[in-house]
Amino acid sequence: FSALKRSSANTKPIELVVKATEDAPRYSGITFDNITIAPSPEWLQKRLVSIGLKPINNVVDITNYILQETGHPLHAFDYDKIDGGVIVVRKAVQGESFVTLDGTERKLTSEDLMICNENNPMCMAGIFGGLTSGVSQATKRIFLESAYFNPVTIRKSSKRHGLKTDASFRYERGADPEIIPYALKRAAQLLQEVAGANIVGEIKEVYGDVIKRAEVEISFERIEALIGKKIGGKTILDILNFLEYDILTSDNNGAKISVPGYRVDVTRECDIVEDVLRIYGYNNIELPERVTASINPTPKPDPEKVKELAADFLADNGFTEMMNNSLTKSEYYSNLKTYPESKLVRILNPLSSDLNSMRQTLLLNGLEVIVHNINRQHNDLKLFEMGNVYSFVEETTAENKSAAQNLKSYKEASKFSIFVTGPGNQSWRSKANPASYFTLKGYLELLLRRFGIEPDELEYSYAPSDLFSEGLVYKTASGKEVAVMGNINASLLKQFGIKQQVFAAEISWNVLFSLIKKQKVLYRELPKFPEVRRDLALLLDEKVSFAELRRSSFKTEKKILKSVTLFDVFRGEKIPEGKKQYAISFVLQDTEKTLTDRYVEEVMGRLLKNFSDNFGAALR
Repeated sequence: FSALKRSSANTKPIELVVKATEDAPRYSGITFDNITIAPSPEWLQKRLVSIGLKPINNVVDITNYILQETGHPLHAFDYDKIDGGVIVVRKAVQGESFVTLDGTERKLTSEDLMICNENNPMCMAGIFGGLTSGVSQATKRIFLESAYFNPVTIRKSSKRHGLKTDASFRYERGADPEIIPYALKRAAQLLQEVAGANIVGEIKEVYGDVIKRAEVEISFERIEALIGKKIGGKTILDILNFLEYDILTSDNNGAKISVPGYRVDVTRECDIVEDVLRIYGYNNIELPERVTASINPTPKPDPEKVKELAADFLADNGFTEMMNNSLTKSEYYSNLKTYPESKLVRILNPLSSDLNSMRQTLLLNGLEVIVHNINRQHNDLKLFEMGNVYSFVEETTAENKSAAQNLKSYKEASKFSIFVTGPGNQSWRSKANPASYFTLKGYLELLLRRFGIEPDELEYSYAPSDLFSEGLVYKTASGKEVAVMGNINASLLKQFGIKQQVFAAEISWNVLFSLIKKQKVLYRELPKFPEVRRDLALLLDEKVSFAELRRSSFKTEKKILKSVTLFDVFRGEKIPEGKKQYAISFVLQDTEKTLTDRYVEEVMGRLLKNFSDNFGAALR
């Protein structure tokens, strides 16, 4: 660095004033004159292009090149646009305006760290430069910045303003404070070589409290236990020395080490173990000849395993899994009573009006996916999604008047949605079978039975009309909602621009899982005796459901009744108004003997009497 050419002109070095020392613990820079802005030489352009960067001019290209070479960001300011010849590092004034390099005017907050001249801000520290202070074709003198900024400050500002740059990516993960002088000297060498720059004065720096390296205590015994092999303390220390760790103290049991400044990822002993094993070599760790393990059966099912089984079941039945963002549009909920807008969890600093709140249900995200696919000529869809939903429940207490400050005011729940829609596939041997209410109901009830839950043992009520034009809510005996399903309301489909029917279901995972935990696996011998089937044609009131008949059948005959199936529904001229005809099959089987016709007729007689007494059914 001392051998580089110095300026003989009257250019004065830029002075530094750091007011926000906690956010900029180390701030350095150097002034250059005699700069000639031009395209970079071919070798530099090729290297930048090879890593996906577009060459701009020699000064900007050198800062980008140093970033890739050292991992440390630099920023160049036009010297003649630094009013007062001074750089001031300060927090922004609340509401202060600043136009960034992309031409966007941004309103700053008092938490934003700014690089300023005597009068105006010039750069959002560690994130993005200003429109008027950067290097241009007319630039003859520059000030080159190299600094260490607080990662938390940079990350919050970057997220607040929706700005993600190569510099912010490095700073918010923690830069190396020790490489700052080297990065400046390396840049000075290239600037003199490529742009004819002369150095003005020496490196200027404001460095308050020295940033100390992380120190970690390690135990040789614990490291060897985690590695799975005794390699000795000397080998461990040799590896750490090779990786540029400083050994502060050591004995036969362990050591205290100082972590290199650039290794911001190393903070604990387990991080050291990873480094030691990486250098020692995984291939040098012998596997045991015999693997020993104990089987500890647990009576409680694993929630994640249950979700995997559900996903596998639907995938086996031709469904495709969706993965949607938990953020959504608040306007979707403006006219919903089931999920009112007042219960939305809103985002304080949304990056977009399309992503300004947390979803209350998976159904609306699913409709977004469906319309996206329909617009691309994919009309036949069978989809499912697992995810969390969020809601706000206002709770005001004497201790906490603001519900927003109380975590209990927010609820998070796991849900599982299923969608079917489309005209169905047609082949030479069969007509198209369009998706229907009963298609969805069949998949939902098969899924419940997959986990040992008999749908007929659940309570039913009608689904909310603002979501479904027709549908059911499955509930436990205590009134907890297990699932809701039905035909999505036409007005809701119109809101999303969907012109075909969509059938959807949403399952409450926590309630479903509580039912699964109560299920006991039972084993029994395969039946040796034949089944007997009997059919009944019953005339019933319209209000009587098959579910009621089925539930009542099993209460009437618990021993030999195996299944009850509805195979035909008839309404027509020969059926009185307000009535319908059900054709129902009953399968009977005794595990101990062959059933006689006489016994079967007795059972069927009891069933028919039950239907007549309780539901007003008549045999056709």
